Amino acid sequence: MLESIEPNRVVKAFDREVIHEGNIGLNVDYDAVSTEVDQLLAEMTLAQKINEIRGQQAAPVDGLFYAGGDESLGIPAYKMVDGPRGARSGLATAFPVAMARGATFDVNLERRVGLAIGLEVAAKGGNVLLAPTINLLRHPGWGRAQETYSEDPCHMGAMGVAFVSGAQNHVLTSPKHFALNNLELTRFEMSANIDIRSLHEVYLPHFKRCVVEGAAGSVMSAYNKVNGVYCGEHPELLTDILRDDWGFTGFVESDWFLGTRSTASAINAGMDIEMPAPYRFTDEKLQEAMESGDLDEAVITRNARRALYQKVAYKLSDMPEVDASVVESASHIELAREVAEKSFVLLKNEDVLPLSLKQMSRTQKIAVVGDLADIANLGDRGSSMVSSTEVTTPLGGLRAYSSELDLHYFSSDSDLSTLDEFDVALVFAGLTYREEGEFIPTQQQDAEDESEFARGGDRMDLRLPLEQEALIRQVTEHSCRTVVLLEGGSAIEVSSWSDGVDALMMIWYPGREGGHALARVLFGEVDASGRLPVSFPVSMRQLMDWDINALDVPHDLFHGYRYLDREGEKAQFPFGFGLSYTRFSMDGLQAERTEAGFLLTVTVTNTGDRVGDTVPQVYVRYPDSHVLRVDKELKGFGRLTVEPGESVDLEIEILDRELRYFDTDDGWTLESCLYEFHAGFSAGELILESAWFYDGEDWEPQ
Repeated sequence: MLESIEPNRVVKAFDREVIHEGNIGLNVDYDAVSTEVDQLLAEMTLAQKINEIRGQQAAPVDGLFYAGGDESLGIPAYKMVDGPRGARSGLATAFPVAMARGATFDVNLERRVGLAIGLEVAAKGGNVLLAPTINLLRHPGWGRAQETYSEDPCHMGAMGVAFVSGAQNHVLTSPKHFALNNLELTRFEMSANIDIRSLHEVYLPHFKRCVVEGAAGSVMSAYNKVNGVYCGEHPELLTDILRDDWGFTGFVESDWFLGTRSTASAINAGMDIEMPAPYRFTDEKLQEAMESGDLDEAVITRNARRALYQKVAYKLSDMPEVDASVVESASHIELAREVAEKSFVLLKNEDVLPLSLKQMSRTQKIAVVGDLADIANLGDRGSSMVSSTEVTTPLGGLRAYSSELDLHYFSSDSDLSTLDEFDVALVFAGLTYREEGEFIPTQQQDAEDESEFARGGDRMDLRLPLEQEALIRQVTEHSCRTVVLLEGGSAIEVSSWSDGVDALMMIWYPGREGGHALARVLFGEVDASGRLPVSFPVSMRQLMDWDINALDVPHDLFHGYRYLDREGEKAQFPFGFGLSYTRFSMDGLQAERTEAGFLLTVTVTNTGDRVGDTVPQVYVRYPDSHVLRVDKELKGFGRLTVEPGESVDLEIEILDRELRYFDTDDGWTLESCLYEFHAGFSAGELILESAWFYDGEDWEPQ
């Protein structure tokens, strides 16, 4: 009798039912809400309507910015708070930055982060979470790279919509900054100049997904211009695309202070709420615009209706109070640690990691080198800054991990001549709020000032500060084994010194539990499992021109790995790359037609001797396309935890609509051509292929 063989475990890469569970925005009775809003509007005076389209105060109250609200009519105020890495109101759980969370490639985990941050915002009394930041990382030198997830629109959309649906179990979200905000120092005046095809194919799909699939409650406009028109008064963005094309029913609020540059033009274009207070939407300016005929009362009513709509849809006047004990609760702290653990990307490992408590029969002697080892480095100090009750530094996490560790700390100015006495040297290097982050001109202080605000801004190059490169080289001269741990929000150029180190790991800005998480990963209690959401180039010479003072910036189909592919350049570490403490194989790529597209299945086997995580990715190529296409583009991915010897089948759905290009005359078009599906472990390691041909009516496997 033949022995029965159990089928492989099957994992769905993006389970929409799970991701969108509990999202209030997806369970709105639109007819009932519209009726109630119309009844409210019928009772309101012009002054009351105007009150709904502007913020109340320039400075926050307990971290919250208020907009609208009328006690006499029972209309609650919006209470908005920043939150890309946690609620920016008093003390809250400081999660790893969004770029680190992007490195997890784990949509279910990001949904849980959205749930946690949304709950903490509600506990603070807020009802609008000004997150997620979903501006594409066009160039890794962008100062606010840490606030976003990715250089890729598919990856960005999946992570962003997961956060939105999680958070909207409790509060409204506000994906930002709409749109093409990807240069920091000149963001108030720069124009992102772009053709219509690149706009729709590359820079808007993730916003569309959050709005259409995730029913985001609101959207924040950007400071910059698009093709010479400020985003805050851009009718094509705010009306033609957002509302007429995507069917958005929420409200648009301006970015703070300079997000609104006009009165009539902004309101007519679709700017619903000026934040944080009336500067362009004052009574006097509104009256002048109406008297001149530039603004009609009906348009004010329209925008007030949009502002009111979500107050009714989300039942803000009846929102239950959330107990303050959820803020920095044990479960949220544990979640912050889990996210950090899954975000660390192992870039190089020559049989050094994981570390062991003992080397042969004795306790390992470990040197911890660098000032960043003993600093709470959570990211920039701009609008996404979060303060936690406690932050565990890398050194603190290592000390707390085990009393058996023989640790010795060396600051950057210590004598390193004795490092040859140690089994391994852990060198901490990277960036801080001084080198990158949000740049707020009115609040700049000396970068050495330890107060809340600091310089930030874009990076002119991607190298470490020279003194840190020198420190790494000095350690390698004295240490028998060197492990470099990099902190930062984006790609760092390592080519000038990486050959001399034995292991290299990107740990980003890892949040309040980063130190504990790092110790667990370094000692192999959990796998090294992050994957790069941004290409690490050999040098900036491989990338497009980068001028941090530019006022006119051309945008097209090519950036990140797409640009490297076109130029024939090979990244130092490609998009999606990351090593593990175990080994994986991939086989059996199958592509089956469904009613709406393709169901791709790939089998992944853990061929090593320990449990580990991996991230299979599917890219699509269009080799005989009649239009200009990128060489390949990510269309699906999934994260798997696989036991030693286990094989898992990962299912990835790719819809036909995701294979289209945007024709300037006919709109979204599914081209008659060959479609190649390539599966692998990174953009630089695609090992399986399945091809189908579409003749304009039918699909045939090739």
